[in-house]
Amino acid sequence: MENNLFKKACRTLELDKVLAMLAEQCVCDDAKQMARDIEPKTELGEVEAQISETTAAKLMLLRRSAPSFRGVVNIISSVGRAAAGSTLSARELINVGNVLATARGLIAYQENGIEMETCIDGLFASLSANSYLENRIFDAIVGEDEIADNASAELASIRRKIAATNQKIRDTLHKIVHSQQYQKVLQDSLFTIRSGRFVVPVKAESRGELPGIVHGSSSSGATLFIEPMPVVEANNELSVLFDKEKEEIERILAELSAETANFAESIAADYKIIVKLDFIFAKARLSMQYKGVQPQLNDDGIIDMKQCRHPLIPYDKVVPIDVRLGEQFDTLVITGPNTGGKTVSLKTLGLFSVMLQCGLHIPAAEGSRAAVFSSVYADIGDEQSIEQSLSTFSAHMTNIVAIMQRLDYRALVLFDELGAGTDPVEGASLAIAIIEAVRKAGARVAATTHYAEIKLYALETDGVENACCEFDVETLRPTYRLLTGVPGRSNAFAIAKRLGMSDEVIGRAKELTSEESIRFEDILTDLEKSRQQAERDRLEAEQARKAAERYKNQMEFEKREADKKLAREMDRLKADTVRTFEEGKKAIREMMTELDKLKLEKDASDFAEKLEQVRASVGARVKKLEAKPEQTESRPAFDAAKPSALLPGVSVEIVSLGKTGVVETKPDNQGNVTVKVGAMKLKLHSSALRLVKEKAGPKSASSYIRSGDITRSVKMQLDLRGMNAEEAILELEQYIDDAMMASIPTVTIVHGKGTGVLRSAVHQALRSNKAVKGYRLGKYGEGENGVTIVNLQ
Repeated sequence: MENNLFKKACRTLELDKVLAMLAEQCVCDDAKQMARDIEPKTELGEVEAQISETTAAKLMLLRRSAPSFRGVVNIISSVGRAAAGSTLSARELINVGNVLATARGLIAYQENGIEMETCIDGLFASLSANSYLENRIFDAIVGEDEIADNASAELASIRRKIAATNQKIRDTLHKIVHSQQYQKVLQDSLFTIRSGRFVVPVKAESRGELPGIVHGSSSSGATLFIEPMPVVEANNELSVLFDKEKEEIERILAELSAETANFAESIAADYKIIVKLDFIFAKARLSMQYKGVQPQLNDDGIIDMKQCRHPLIPYDKVVPIDVRLGEQFDTLVITGPNTGGKTVSLKTLGLFSVMLQCGLHIPAAEGSRAAVFSSVYADIGDEQSIEQSLSTFSAHMTNIVAIMQRLDYRALVLFDELGAGTDPVEGASLAIAIIEAVRKAGARVAATTHYAEIKLYALETDGVENACCEFDVETLRPTYRLLTGVPGRSNAFAIAKRLGMSDEVIGRAKELTSEESIRFEDILTDLEKSRQQAERDRLEAEQARKAAERYKNQMEFEKREADKKLAREMDRLKADTVRTFEEGKKAIREMMTELDKLKLEKDASDFAEKLEQVRASVGARVKKLEAKPEQTESRPAFDAAKPSALLPGVSVEIVSLGKTGVVETKPDNQGNVTVKVGAMKLKLHSSALRLVKEKAGPKSASSYIRSGDITRSVKMQLDLRGMNAEEAILELEQYIDDAMMASIPTVTIVHGKGTGVLRSAVHQALRSNKAVKGYRLGKYGEGENGVTIVNLQ
């Protein structure tokens, strides 16, 4: 981006602060620098490609954890030196190993990722895992200053010899310092190391008492550090071993450096891909931080960005704005009081444009549209230059002249307080002329102003639209909402009056104001009142629509629940019928077997007695089968429902469901009433209902009946012991439905203690049941862990 005015606009719009936020999301230093140095692209294809990368990375982050880039530093110089034949340090080789490990991790991350193709798959595919070199480096190098013993057989052998020689020297010195012969000679009963040699501290006056080589003295001169003659040879041997160790380490590092040189190109390529992926995922993390989206892009200059939130304003304080430009109008004139949000709106428009062209998401609503511009120019803020002896007006004009000399039809131009700083009449005329010139070049324009002449120009000119930053005169506070299509008022008189200015002064000010200006402000006032009324009507309509939607959803939910209930009832009835039928067939087979046996014994003396026994047995089984249907609960008696009898509070039965409820509303013109069944409310026709009369009789203490709501008794406790999990869950669901219909608030489920399998199945079913408000295990006296207390909605 060679255009200096474009760069200046980016600084004015505070793109650098957004890029600093992006750099904070990067891990690698080079990725951070890439973030700070990014410049907006100006071609639609390039911008779409960059934003698609951000979107792809964000999708990966939303579906799984983030990839790791930790420990990666620039190794380009190191692998270049290795390729030239230099030996790398242990630290440099560790850095190479970290790059190889990160590349391997990224390959695994992509292979185990989302099952769909993305535009950054190619970057992952370009990485080359080199486990051989990675393992060689980390097997040989333990730390920056430490090589592993097993880096080579020779190094391991040398270190074993060093350890043995060390121990030999220590044993000898231990004997010397603890010997009675040298107790009076030694300053302390210990030994130390001076110049790489083991020595003992000897009193200066006893120098001749201990033969050896002097390696120094204390600062006071009272102590000499002497290497005893018995360890001189061993110390010499140790020095030789240390030299050999150093040589072997150098050889190992040189060997690993040579291995690195063999893969220098692929390692360098991996590093560059890792940095780019770090940068892309940083863009995705930044998007998640400020809730960004990818808008629909075009190069036709069309902007329709919804619910835009300036990324540098805290999320809990920023007021979202809608910005439109380029489709129905190419110029937007924003008016309103000072500190009302005009400049922020202007900056938001410009900043979002350059953010998108840097490949970043924008914090806006889904469905937004944005344009890719060849340049973005901005004349915003105080441009006064003391060094060049320019006034504010002159500085602005200098900047505007430079902008107009570089205009093209794909540019976006932003003017803040256009024409300010000079005579208002001349300033307004000049501002209109500048806008016309920019429009003639085909560029898109957004400008803020206080001039009524420019507002009027926008009202009268096709392709130019007014907008204003809303201001609450009652509270003297801006709302910061951007209202397109509405010119802003100065509100000077209203604000002055609210602040205590006398009516006399306000009146005189109005007299001094031209009749044309007053008439124009009155028009704006009427427009604002109309807009506010339309906004209130829109909000009321939206609330009504949402209420209707909620009611519709509730009705659909209740119908689905009723259908499920009916289906469960039918399934249970069907299962009972099948079971009864199977039992009947079994009984018939047994009777036929007994009759066959009896035929063989017809000549026996006790034939008549056995025949009577068979008859009795058959009769008992028939009675048992006949008694099956009678085990169901007795149903209440019913009277046919008349619309006039369907009053609020009356108990009715829903014939199609076999359920009882309470009428809540009188029949409407179509004969429909609202019936409450437990927690549900259904709208039904009177022809689908029957009146309910409860049968007289004592009620069980272990059941619960709510008068006027449901006449069928439901026990307060369900015993599931002896059932398997599947049977228990079916019984539990049916029981909860019945309890809800009876409006029972709390029930007890008995599942026993046992192995806990049945209890777990019950709790899992309760968690997924929408009718359950909460549950807990029983307390002492309630059954403890053998029961669960359930609270219903």
